Amino acid sequence: MKILQGFFLAFNMLTIFPIFKIHNFFKGINGYSVMFYPLVGFILGSILWLTYILLNPYIPAFHLSVIIFSLWVLFSGGLHLDGFSDTIDGLFVSKEKAIEVMKDSNVGGMGMVFTTVFLILKTSSVIVFEAYYLLPIILMLSRFNASLAIYFHPYISEGITSLTKNEFSNSKFYFMIFYTLVLMLIFSSNILSLGLISILTMIICARFFIKRLGGLSGDIYGFIIEITELILLNYLIIINF
Repeated sequence: MKILQGFFLAFNMLTIFPIFKIHNFFKGINGYSVMFYPLVGFILGSILWLTYILLNPYIPAFHLSVIIFSLWVLFSGGLHLDGFSDTIDGLFVSKEKAIEVMKDSNVGGMGMVFTTVFLILKTSSVIVFEAYYLLPIILMLSRFNASLAIYFHPYISEGITSLTKNEFSNSKFYFMIFYTLVLMLIFSSNILSLGLISILTMIICARFFIKRLGGLSGDIYGFIIEITELILLNYLIIINF
């Protein structure tokens, strides 16, 4: 049952839907939870795509795009945007103070400014985006990147993420890769380019923060998710322009 508990935990962590009752990081389920991050992203993207299909005949395209983006933010509870904002705040202080600033629940001025600009860019991207059937893949790959970051890169402090990293075994990692590839093959003909751009985004972000801070954190995982989504959206916009 640990594998199901891991999925329930991942779903509760990454969405606002109060469906499952697993909220605690019980020993033995955290690695399974990380394994299912991409699947949770795929499910969220599928809900957005289905919403688009259902509302498209009745709502003007511009307004529907804004609705889809708003739901995109709300369904994840703003979790990754919060990480994005905290990470930005950490970039505008010294390395010694960065971790402390990122842990502060209050949003700093630079975090607010950059997050606002980021939201404008992402909203505009969703408005001109046409391949809504690829939303499941975009949200899946962004969370796949977070799982990759957890697996490959050091964590900057002790805590639940350290336990999660230790429990994310090779077998769980390979299973995650397997189902992610299968879903990409089913949904997209751009599997190679999408995968490469997504992973390259993670590598660049991870290397930058490891050089600056010596490792990654939960906020940085959220930053990676948000940046990956924006880049994939714009890549697909460009190649279909």
